[in-house]
This record gives sequence, C-alpha cells and structure tokens, in this order.
Amino acid sequence: MTASTVTLFPDRGGALDPQTLAMRFAAGEPAAMQDLYRQHGAFVFSLCMAALRHRQDAEDATQQVFTRAWRSHDTYDITQPTGAWLTGITRRVIADTFARRERDLQAARAGVEEQVREDAPQPTDAVVDRVVVQQSLDALGPPQDEILRLAYAEDLPLKTIAERLEMPLGTVKSHVHRGLARMRKSLEVHSD
Repeated sequence: MTASTVTLFPDRGGALDPQTLAMRFAAGEPAAMQDLYRQHGAFVFSLCMAALRHRQDAEDATQQVFTRAWRSHDTYDITQPTGAWLTGITRRVIADTFARRERDLQAARAGVEEQVREDAPQPTDAVVDRVVVQQSLDALGPPQDEILRLAYAEDLPLKTIAERLEMPLGTVKSHVHRGLARMRKSLEVHSD
C-alpha cells in the first residue's frame, strides 16, 4: 500500500454497509471500488505479506488482487461476502506469484548452468595432440618410450642418451627409428 494508493482512495469516514457495498461494486460503481479497498485493503495486504514475506511483492500482489476484482466485478455474486471473494482472488494471486518466482528461479538456474558450460575450458588442439602423443609413447614400452622422451621432450642428443642409458649409439638410433615408425602408424590411426 503505497502513498499514491492511499490518495486514490481517500477515507470518507463512517462504516460501510456490506450488502449495499456489494450491490454498488457488482454494478461497477467506481466509488464502490474505493470503498471496497478501504474496507479490505489492509486485510488483503496482510495475507499477501504473510505469504510472500517481501513488502514490495505484497504491495504488488495487493494491487493485482484489487485490479482483478475490478476487472471481474460483473461476475461477482452479491450473495457472497466481498471479503471471502477477495480472499479467493488473493489466494490465486499469491499462487501465481509463487509460480512466477519458481519459473524465474528455474530460468536463472538454466542460465547459470548454460554459462558454466560455455565458460568451461575446452581442450585445445595442442592439448589433445599432447595427450595422443603421450598415449602413443606409452604404447611403445621400454626402452623406446624412454629414448624418445629423452630425445624429444628433453631435447638430448642421441650420444648423451646412449651414455646415460649405457647403450651403444647404434642401438639408440635403431630404437628411435623403430619407435618413430610405430608412433607414426599409431598417430595415423588416431587422425582417421
């Protein structure tokens, strides 16, 4: 209930006869809407506030209740108490508010999940190539995998590798040649 709402429906004072008010409202008399709000506005707002627990939402819901009531004044049954009729509208407005909140929450969750998927780092071609090469090296087995790692990952000369592994230089060269041939064949299979 905002200050502007209060000025729209000034208090004329005095008690309102419920049956007369119901007939005036059903007939579409604008002043009856003002009286109806004055008589039930605080109650409707308290229901909205208790359910929604947020003042702005409760104020918006209260406004919706009276807007819906006015739009459907011609369907109002004057034998039904206006307070009970407004309570029914209030329950529907509150339910709609909760449904809207749930839709907004679901949309927000979906947006976050989509953003997380989009922000997740994607493997680059270089990373994929390194993994494939590593798998090919592992498949070679010793000593070819070790020799090729020393030759290409650590960039050691073949002579240094032969000395470190205590192997003849010719054997190291043969292992490099055969290992590269096997890796080439293995990598060709991965590229198909």
